[in-house]
Amino acid sequence: MALKIIITGASSGIGQALAKEYDKKDVVIGLLARRKDKLIELQKTLSCKSLIFSVDVTDLAQCRRAAEEFMALHGTPDIVIANAGISSGTLTENFSDLVTFKKIIATNLIGVTHTFYPFIQPFRKRGSGHFIGISSVAGIRGIPGAGAYSASKAALINYLESLRIELSTSNINVTTIAPGYITTPMTDANQYSMPFLMPVDKAAQAMVRAIKKKKKFIVIPWQMNFIARIMRLLPISVWDLLAKKAPRKKTISL
Repeated sequence: MALKIIITGASSGIGQALAKEYDKKDVVIGLLARRKDKLIELQKTLSCKSLIFSVDVTDLAQCRRAAEEFMALHGTPDIVIANAGISSGTLTENFSDLVTFKKIIATNLIGVTHTFYPFIQPFRKRGSGHFIGISSVAGIRGIPGAGAYSASKAALINYLESLRIELSTSNINVTTIAPGYITTPMTDANQYSMPFLMPVDKAAQAMVRAIKKKKKFIVIPWQMNFIARIMRLLPISVWDLLAKKAPRKKTISL
């Protein structure tokens, strides 16, 4: 029986790479993103059965309609990957950045809850299912100049942990994936050196393996996992000193 998968943010970057990686298997994929033209382009490259949905994950009604249409045609999915995300440099002192803060939090955090919500009860009814949230190493400690992005991913890590525990008695799995630097349009905007930069296709392969193993939390690539562990353990004073010297994320229009 074909594996049924939902992927948000599928029009580019990690979402697109995940779709192509899963295309090597017997699957039915629901591809969600704002840009329908990019989804059509992706769909043409896939050999598996796929459905495309032009969806903004900040809109719960759109997420529900896409979920209901997919399930009406193919039944409850096995895997739901909340990958949609946006990023920009932000400073609280800049009035114009306050709108950007809201957009980033709405997409990177609330968008995940909108993505998962329509599938909670179908998963419970069936007694199985797997939610995956794509967070970031940037959520482990506060990153100067990227307060909105860092905060959204930190909140996402904690939200996914809460959800994992809530759903554990229903045999529903929740996996948190925290990528480091991956070659995507999001990192293309970074004008600084990115340690352990990983090709997006390799990252997708590692993510699919982690999902298959039902990992609870994983940092990709493995080298960044080592860095992430150190970041967690550093005293506040040391982190402050190091972070002050960190390069700042570029401010872009969202």
